Amino acid sequence: MARNVIDSPYSAALTGCTFMFYEMNRCLPLLMDANAEELMREEIEQNKLIMVNSLTSRKRFVAEFKRRYAAVPRPFWTWYITLDEPAQRAALLYVILNTYRLAFDFHFNVTRQKFFSVTKELTSADLDMQFFEIAGQDEFVNSWSDATRRKCISAYLTILRQAGMLDPKSNVLSPLLLNDSDYEYYVRSGDTWFLEACLLQQYEIDNIKSNLL
Repeated sequence: MARNVIDSPYSAALTGCTFMFYEMNRCLPLLMDANAEELMREEIEQNKLIMVNSLTSRKRFVAEFKRRYAAVPRPFWTWYITLDEPAQRAALLYVILNTYRLAFDFHFNVTRQKFFSVTKELTSADLDMQFFEIAGQDEFVNSWSDATRRKCISAYLTILRQAGMLDPKSNVLSPLLLNDSDYEYYVRSGDTWFLEACLLQQYEIDNIKSNLL
């Protein structure tokens, strides 16, 4: 029996909304408002914050902004708005890894291994291998077209570049080195896996944890 789509933890929704840092930040006050649903519907029609001409695109972006907002607890967002831009970009990567299983698997099964290899270079071919491995175990992912696969990989690479983790010219990975206080939420909430996602060395993670706890 074919696996029901609903049973799959994977989604290709990442292709419809990559990093969108400034757009998400402009919409964040609406998402945090008690009348978020109404305010976001108005934004789709009025286009005051997203500033994208296509109505279809605005609907898609709003759907993904709402999904990302709901993927982490509200206290995260009240902390997020206190951060500077580099820390916010890292935090948005955290949100995306929480929202999209495909991005999470790419990150921990491919990106971290490539960073700790000799070259530290990440290419679409590296991610292809992981995609096909997932597809071999998930019939829903296996049903995706080659175009969807390429879009998913391209979207993930774009996210890494805009988070500040992947050089756009050399494709060489680099860690997200922030102030200790910028990691505080992840340490205190028990999500220290994100320090690994930032490509920090274990001794760096241990130092940050000892300074914050």
